[in-house]
Amino acid sequence: MAAKWRQCTRAMMLAPLLLAGCATVGQDFATHKVDRIRIGETTRDEVQSMFGDPWRTGLKDGQRTWTYGKYRWSAFDDSQTTDLVITFDDEGRVASYVYNTTE
Repeated sequence: MAAKWRQCTRAMMLAPLLLAGCATVGQDFATHKVDRIRIGETTRDEVQSMFGDPWRTGLKDGQRTWTYGKYRWSAFDDSQTTDLVITFDDEGRVASYVYNTTE
């Protein structure tokens, strides 16, 4: 009986996702400001001022990375993704960045 209850509960939880047919992860950010980033000049504080808090943070080859992104998947339409990954040097300045979008 408990196994059937778990199956029923899972089905009820998944039903809205299947009916909606889409999922969104991440957060909006000011994509029109990407061209203001200057490698070796723009600081972490300036990046945070332009884009807000990063959606994710991490490390790449020992250097701090911040990711801004919004990812929308749909079973019925084209997916839409936009992301910006910024790598900072040891002094807290932009070492590199990658901006990608499907728009």
